[in-house]
Amino acid sequence: MLLEARAESERLRQIIRELQRHRFGRRAESWPEDQLLLALEEAEQVEAADHAGGEETAPTVKAARIAKRRTNRGALPGHLPRIERLIDIASTTCPCCSGSLHWMGEDVSERLDIVPAQFRVLVIRRPKYACRACEEVVVQAPAPARLIEGGLPTDALVAQVLVSKYADHLPLYRQAQIYARQGISLDRSTLADWVGRAAFLLRPVHARLLEHLKASGKLFADETTAPVLDPGRGRTKTGQLWAYARDDRPWGGTDPPGVVYLYAPDRMAERPAAHLSGFEGVLQVDGYAGYKVLAERGPVQLAYCWAHVRRRFYELAQAGPAPIASEMLARIAGLYRIEAEIRGRSAEERRAARQERSRPVIEALEPWLREKLALVSQKSKLAEAIRYALGRWAGLSLFLENGRVEIDSNVVERAIRPLALTRKNALFAGSDGGGEHWAVIASLIETCKLNGVEPQAYLADVIIRIVQGHPQRRLDELLPWGYPSTPTLQAVA
Repeated sequence: MLLEARAESERLRQIIRELQRHRFGRRAESWPEDQLLLALEEAEQVEAADHAGGEETAPTVKAARIAKRRTNRGALPGHLPRIERLIDIASTTCPCCSGSLHWMGEDVSERLDIVPAQFRVLVIRRPKYACRACEEVVVQAPAPARLIEGGLPTDALVAQVLVSKYADHLPLYRQAQIYARQGISLDRSTLADWVGRAAFLLRPVHARLLEHLKASGKLFADETTAPVLDPGRGRTKTGQLWAYARDDRPWGGTDPPGVVYLYAPDRMAERPAAHLSGFEGVLQVDGYAGYKVLAERGPVQLAYCWAHVRRRFYELAQAGPAPIASEMLARIAGLYRIEAEIRGRSAEERRAARQERSRPVIEALEPWLREKLALVSQKSKLAEAIRYALGRWAGLSLFLENGRVEIDSNVVERAIRPLALTRKNALFAGSDGGGEHWAVIASLIETCKLNGVEPQAYLADVIIRIVQGHPQRRLDELLPWGYPSTPTLQAVA
């Protein structure tokens, strides 16, 4: 009885430590690079201010700083337009002998400039022509098709609103404030109307993107909450955005990367089963039990995520002395070191390396976990973490047999991050329909980013082509990877 009470007490203490860490501590297991760089920005600003306001710097030191800046900034992109400005001398007469100076060369420097975003009005004039002999004949060129008949925005402006909302995470009311600074009065509801019409127009492209991903032999899956306004109850309800991603680049696959989001009002297991109807292959997931329905109903193998296993032991190790959890973290770290070395190799090379180096680690790990499980209280958080791993052992070991399978599902975890940023800024979607619009547009934007395609130009072109009657049978031409990429564009959140 006393042992049970102690075990229960320790379990409750562990829960309290986890809650305290969740409330007051750092949630991420590692510092993201962006956060580290953010911390350095202030120091860099102070250093720059010191240089600007300090005493006169020696010429040699000043020259060294200029050379360093030029080295760090690199070359400006060649596709940017160049506006040349000639700074010439006032006279070509030699100041010494009054002879004529001749040209011997020049120094050319480039500086990055910007023209602040400005609105303009496109005026479309369509002359009418009549025949003097035939009084009833009037000839006029047809009006160009528009996304919003009789509306104010061009397709490029609508695309800009979409990208600002779903890629730059600017809610519509903030965009309306930006427009107001230039004297453009656009109500938030007007912008919402534009977004809804564009999302409706882009639904076939979104559906075709999903079909392409489901034709793959391996996908990643995850889900995140999507708060949705529920006017009847005066509060929000919790919907779900399901993410299905493909990224074969770690093993040299030729299929382009992509991600598609689907909104659902709940998290029932039937959702992924319906979304991935017809999919055959490996599905990499976290520990959510709802994905098991797919494996039970069809030819789908579940590959589980070692990052989620590690997270449970990491939380125990962070809460205090935990020898078993720390040892587990060290063993998992060994697996990740191997993965880092073989990333980018072919699937067969990855499989061979895993069979030789990772399999002994996995084979030794399972009996070790079972041995430790027998030594700890079955009600403890450590026992829960061990059972979580052992209960999914077949899926956790699948990466050993298939070089196309990753050790974790971080690919789709990264694809979820932009949704979280949009959710944080917008707080909630206005309705279930708004959640569906979110899924449609975010799918195309994030797939653009994965393929290095500029999303604003892409969306503007796709909207124009659909409005002008692009045939449904050629939807593949409108998928993001069919557009030219910009090598320097990064898939940032």
